[in-house]
Amino acid sequence: MKIKVLGTGLTKFGELWDKSLLDLALDASLEAINNSQYTINDIHAVFVANMIYGKLANQDHLGTLVASNLGIKKPGFRVEGACASGGLAIHLAIQSLLAGTYKNILVVGAEKMTDVSISEITSALMGAGSEDERKAGLTFPGLYALMAKAHMQKYGTKKQHLAEVSVKNHFHASLNPKAQFQFEVSLEKALNSPCICDPFTLFDASPITDGAAAAVLSADLSSRRRAGSINNVYITGSAVATDTVDLSSRKSLTEITATKEAATAALKQAGAEIKDINVAEVHDCFTIAEILAMEDLGFCAKGEGGTFVSTGHTRLGGKMPVNTSGGLKACGHPVGATGVKQIVEITQQLRGQTGQRQVKNAKVGLTQNVGGTGATVVVHVLQN
Repeated sequence: MKIKVLGTGLTKFGELWDKSLLDLALDASLEAINNSQYTINDIHAVFVANMIYGKLANQDHLGTLVASNLGIKKPGFRVEGACASGGLAIHLAIQSLLAGTYKNILVVGAEKMTDVSISEITSALMGAGSEDERKAGLTFPGLYALMAKAHMQKYGTKKQHLAEVSVKNHFHASLNPKAQFQFEVSLEKALNSPCICDPFTLFDASPITDGAAAAVLSADLSSRRRAGSINNVYITGSAVATDTVDLSSRKSLTEITATKEAATAALKQAGAEIKDINVAEVHDCFTIAEILAMEDLGFCAKGEGGTFVSTGHTRLGGKMPVNTSGGLKACGHPVGATGVKQIVEITQQLRGQTGQRQVKNAKVGLTQNVGGTGATVVVHVLQN
């Protein structure tokens, strides 16, 4: 398969109280359309990724809402898959393009999370968990903490390994003008910040974030950019895998098997191997999630994820730079937008457009977007 990424758009991530969800979605969409060098009339469908706006603002009809406000008189669809909504929207758009239903599709992910209380956000996010988990009073910090504890017990992973993920991602975010937290943190500060759920400190968790990201995808591989323009980027692999929604039904708490399955399928589609990947954006909603991703994607052996990060391999300049945007941890995590933002970051990396955080000679990139504790995983492979 081969789908062209024609254009990308991205808002600032953060506490954006002067912007509505529609404002954010339109800003990112118009930037992506402009970047594609196409016009609104060239867009044949709009896919909008969003997880919780229906609960928070009582507005569910987002596909048509965004399309009509852009002036696009074509079908609009809303896609929901928990925190993997963005990746799923990209995947479904690709399937529509490959089927020949549409030729050019705008995919936009948007979320507005900071206008309500923490308790309201926590309750809305637990919609991605199981009923039994909600009845037990569990939240996602607690669920991922269970996974972290199991990994520590089985493989000897340390709190310092978790903190190293945060330190690295804050360094990357300090180079990203769109990031929510554009500052570095020391290992000592990360380790000694307030405990939110043992073994996690404040710096082990991604924040509550507003933001939007968009991409224009096309099945028309014959289209050409203007002379002297940037390199074309293609999505060459796109796969989704699922597991049980409830963590207690899993065979193992120390791996996300859906990541393995989706990565295997996406890499096969792309005709690539994990050793070919030059840069990756993975779903570090909590620091343990990035460590698990390193192992489950195959960048390192099982149980070695903490060491892989702490030795500097995933830092800019390392052999496998990961989350150059700052990841969910420091760039921010507007849940419906995250999977699309990952596509934007990797596209810009392969175009050579990321400035101080540019990975040299990046030719092949990968994204991993996770819903819940791994009930849904979407993996994409991009190449230029």
